[in-house]
Amino acid sequence: MFHCILVPTDGSAITAKAADKAIELARLTGATLHALAVREPFPFSAVSEMQPAPPAEFYEAQERIANQRVAAVCTKAAAAGVRCETHSEEALQPWEAIVNAAKAHGCDLIVMASHGRRGVSALLLGSETQRVLTHTSVPVLVVR
Repeated sequence: MFHCILVPTDGSAITAKAADKAIELARLTGATLHALAVREPFPFSAVSEMQPAPPAEFYEAQERIANQRVAAVCTKAAAAGVRCETHSEEALQPWEAIVNAAKAHGCDLIVMASHGRRGVSALLLGSETQRVLTHTSVPVLVVR
């Protein structure tokens, strides 16, 4: 049924739950799992004197954190006998990186978490999941 499943992770408990579902689906269908972590771009201009860390340190930290997040998913996948590939992308908007990764890797399913915002906070903050649903033609399984 599915051959290639993308699961984005931000290291939170709810994305771990989504990863568990993605691993289960991949195991049942024989699909390859693609774990994705989205890195933040450097938040300050190059001329700012108020930088909390030099850009190189920031990028190294972002890469290290992203690698830890996708490695955690792949460790669980390996324990379940599921083939897993890891990816990290830098993007200002995580939903764009998710949509682009699904397309680039030929994924036929995206499994992602809903962070469960409701009411005014959902309206003001929006939802990466909602944006992915709006901008992709790939089926999306939303885990709560």
